Amino acid sequence: MKRALMVAATCLGIGAVFAATAWNSALVEGAQIAKRAALSDEEEDKLREEQDPAKRVELYLAFAQDRLSQFEIFRQKPDDPQYNTGKYLDQMMGQYILLDDELKDWIDYQYDRGGDMRAGLTKLVEVGPQQLEELRHIQQASDPRSAVYGHSVQDAIDDLTDTLDGGTKALAEQIKKFGQLKKDEKADAKAEKERAKEAEKRQQEEKKLQKKQRKQNKVPTDADQEN
Repeated sequence: MKRALMVAATCLGIGAVFAATAWNSALVEGAQIAKRAALSDEEEDKLREEQDPAKRVELYLAFAQDRLSQFEIFRQKPDDPQYNTGKYLDQMMGQYILLDDELKDWIDYQYDRGGDMRAGLTKLVEVGPQQLEELRHIQQASDPRSAVYGHSVQDAIDDLTDTLDGGTKALAEQIKKFGQLKKDEKADAKAEKERAKEAEKRQQEEKKLQKKQRKQNKVPTDADQEN
């Protein structure tokens, strides 16, 4: 009897472990689904296709800005009794937070791997404070629906502040490691484009000149003489 009870207890213990494992897996899967839900199919495709560490940072910033823009558009609209606008705004702010979390994960991952993110982190340091200002403006604006989405706005402010802090430090470390980015990178790119354009123009002119020379050096035929 005693042995039977011990076996039963062991089985129950194993069952509890399996149940806990299944529950944890469900939680992890649920979190992953929630993260994926923050991205449209088109956005996921863009991320999948873009493996450059810095450009990925810029993509996340653009997606996050899109959520803020959508939030502002719907916040300015009058309430529609058929829709729960406050809940929608809260969900949109939740998506912004998820995108910011994914951005942080990407920065951490690439920093540990030694990926060069200087251009993206520079963009973060430029754009991040602007988004932070937008969030604070939303928080301070008078809106009866803020009772629904107010906590999410505060979470977004805290989250982005943390991202900016970490991103600024990561940028400083990467500048030490890789060196300062050229301030005139855009000018260089433009100059390169102009050089390519000039080279193409010279090729076209050279072709015209060669064609003209061939005409001048052409041996006259009987038909030419008759004309």
